[in-house]
Amino acid sequence: MEKAQLAFRPTWSWLMDNKIAFVGFGFGAGLAPKAAGTWGSLVGMLLAGLLLGCGLGKLGLFILAVVGFAAGVWICKQTELALGNVHDYGGIVWDEIVAMFLVYALIPQGLFWWVIGFALFRLFDIFKPQPIKWADSKVSGGLGVMLDDVIAAAYTVLVVGVLALIF
Repeated sequence: MEKAQLAFRPTWSWLMDNKIAFVGFGFGAGLAPKAAGTWGSLVGMLLAGLLLGCGLGKLGLFILAVVGFAAGVWICKQTELALGNVHDYGGIVWDEIVAMFLVYALIPQGLFWWVIGFALFRLFDIFKPQPIKWADSKVSGGLGVMLDDVIAAAYTVLVVGVLALIF
């Protein structure tokens, strides 16, 4: 599935007029001119840390990731439509936020593991080994936007789990 070009550049003002797109753009992180996915992932990491620090717990964060995925299918589709039916525009970063919730709910706690988890997730999300690439290119709509990042999160959790066993 080829990614289309936008007819306009989203702005903060546009997000304020499109509340669902505001969420889809990661509360504004997706407006970053470069590396929007990395900024969205950073928002996800910070929110996960805040939620865990406030006592939500890893199970609560996992449940929030599942709910965020389900809601994200709709949020991302509505954001695509608001952009002119553009598939998986880089500024849509809700998928990265939810994926980071999943990663941090399932990997060991501690700064070392969080940095490793963040870096691995970004690598998997950027380079898209199979089946991440398949999900990104063949699955349309909000599900397609969300699915490739959840698979990247699963790869991240798997690799961190192996590393945690070794170290």
